[in-house]
Amino acid sequence: MRRLSLLVIVAGAFLAPATPAFAHGGDAPDATGYRTSITGISTPEKGLTVRTVEAGGRLELSNTTGHSVEVLGYSGEPYLDIRPDGTWQNVNSPAAYVNETLNGDNPMPASADPTAPPSWRKLSSSTTVRWHDQRTHWLSPGLPPAAATDPTSTHRLRNWTVPLRVEVRVFEIRGTLDWVPPPRAWLWCSLAAAVFVATSALLRRWSRLVRPVALIGGSIPLAYAVSTVLDGNSPSLVLVLAGLLAIAAAFRHPPFYLALSGACLALFAGVTQTAVFGAAVLPTAGPAWLSRALVATAIGVGAALAVSGVLRLRAAGPPGRPEVSEVRTMVIA
Repeated sequence: MRRLSLLVIVAGAFLAPATPAFAHGGDAPDATGYRTSITGISTPEKGLTVRTVEAGGRLELSNTTGHSVEVLGYSGEPYLDIRPDGTWQNVNSPAAYVNETLNGDNPMPASADPTAPPSWRKLSSSTTVRWHDQRTHWLSPGLPPAAATDPTSTHRLRNWTVPLRVEVRVFEIRGTLDWVPPPRAWLWCSLAAAVFVATSALLRRWSRLVRPVALIGGSIPLAYAVSTVLDGNSPSLVLVLAGLLAIAAAFRHPPFYLALSGACLALFAGVTQTAVFGAAVLPTAGPAWLSRALVATAIGVGAALAVSGVLRLRAAGPPGRPEVSEVRTMVIA
């Protein structure tokens, strides 16, 4: 129990990110075929950085320059102002409402007018802000025409810009939007099956391998959770708990708990994450193949631990009723 408590504390401290300002409630894709990339800032400045987060679903701007930097809306109006004392939003900017959702389908009040004087509302004391920006997304329904014609190749859809302003100087964030073909999902499903077969065989042949297998299995969801946090997502409590359950099974693994922890690992760190098998751009940091390999391994290892626990439960079950031999008494005359 002490080990589990320590793991929870360490994982929580490691996964807890600094909280940026959010210009909207918003949503983000689990995985997508559209890659939003930043190529640079037209006039770079020390202390001003921009990156994409959440599989390209939002832009994140950090301003430690010591002066105000404005993000301009779709009509060139002030939209966000990242100041030394925090982040502010112009509630008269239509972008303040359009950017509430990834698809830009949020209702806009009649008061939203890009020509109206700015009315600033403080969002946060943070000098880092995240927001959806339609200039960086593909909003039309269906596949882009080029992708529909040739779905096996990567296609450049457009170059995009997002204007910034410091006092009267206007410059811009520059980037690209590409459609990327999906990977072969069957390959990753095959990997999960292969890991399951191999791990099951090892556990049946050498039962003492439960500890290292559970430790490896438990580290997978923790590593995956860290990669999602590094991409700007909120920490996943489900992934952390699935990992900690499997790690705890490495130290104490009665059959029922082994089966339970394996099932949780396979389900929550594997099956629920299988969208990564069929999409090119993932909400994780690092190479996409590594994230897919982690999910496939979680499915295989978790299922093997669960099956091993079930088999041990059956083997440890109550013995069957012994057969009663007929006793004959022989009387010797």
